[in-house]
Amino acid sequence: MKRVAVLVSGGGTNLQALIDAEAAGKLPSAKLVLVLASNPDAYALTRAGKAGIPTQVVARKAHASAEAFDEALLAALQKHQAEVVVLAGFLSILGPRVLGAYKGSIINVHPSLIPSFCGEGCYGLAVHRQALARGVKVTGATVHYVNEVVDGGEILLQKAVDVQHGDTPESLQRRVMETAEWEILPKALEMVCAQKLAQEGAGP
Repeated sequence: MKRVAVLVSGGGTNLQALIDAEAAGKLPSAKLVLVLASNPDAYALTRAGKAGIPTQVVARKAHASAEAFDEALLAALQKHQAEVVVLAGFLSILGPRVLGAYKGSIINVHPSLIPSFCGEGCYGLAVHRQALARGVKVTGATVHYVNEVVDGGEILLQKAVDVQHGDTPESLQRRVMETAEWEILPKALEMVCAQKLAQEGAGP
């Protein structure tokens, strides 16, 4: 199994989807070995504790520079021997050290159908506000590889979600999470880990 670290900043609903998938035997190629939070008050840490997953806090404001934060993140990931990294509502931008060390091994879930409503500053309810303001009839979620461009990595999975009459940003956010994000994030993680294991099994 590939050792997986999940990076979080808030409530951890997508983390819970991964925990539930692992418990249900839907992640045969992955093992959740670390939940790392940028916020010491993140409820995701409680979810991890209940599931028996080790946790660590690496707060951006506790580090003098972006470079120091980047180094601290990398040290935490390497300490737990993480091989694959999942961004599940992680609100800090990863720096070059982490991106370089985990090239092709970091995935993110985004609450829209990329390339719509994505990029810097586009996260959380802001995404759904933009979708409603634009009047789209279909939105959804995307799991993609992470690279130096915000939301710019190769797309792994997408799932569409209909926008309903009378939707608010909050109701749309909930539907996208429940019917798309929580479904495709575990699937994408298993895909990535299974592919890596197959490549290792094939040898040089």
